[in-house]
Amino acid sequence: MGYAARHTDQSGVQDVVAETFLVAWRRLDDVPDDPLPWLLVVARNTAANRRRTIRRAQMVELEMARVDRVARASEAADVPVQAREEVLRAMNRLTATEREALFLVAWDGLTPTQGAQVLDCSVDAFTKRVSRARARLSEAIAEDDVDDLTVRGAR
Repeated sequence: MGYAARHTDQSGVQDVVAETFLVAWRRLDDVPDDPLPWLLVVARNTAANRRRTIRRAQMVELEMARVDRVARASEAADVPVQAREEVLRAMNRLTATEREALFLVAWDGLTPTQGAQVLDCSVDAFTKRVSRARARLSEAIAEDDVDDLTVRGAR
């Protein structure tokens, strides 16, 4: 726990320790007779993964803020602006992983192979992420449309 406290933020200490012991439990046959150095390596890797995950989430949040700034309404384009705001609202309801996968394909124009390289996953996993993200985005937009109709009908 002391090692994790030195290498991660206070809110992540227990997560790093729990994940470290989960790895040890899963790989019990790999744990050496003197387990402390091995556990510290696992804790170091777990803390590094946590930092990368947090950094990715922050980057997506920054990207969403930047997209929001770039996609500001212009007075002569009411309909496209409304559609853009609808998509941005729906994008905010996706997970960071889903948003990133969609951005890599739609915004950056990457192929599934390239996107999988960026996210360090298999092409199949990336393709599934994009598919799931598209489905959830469609659902979120449809839900917003239903909510808008309900509000209009209540007037």
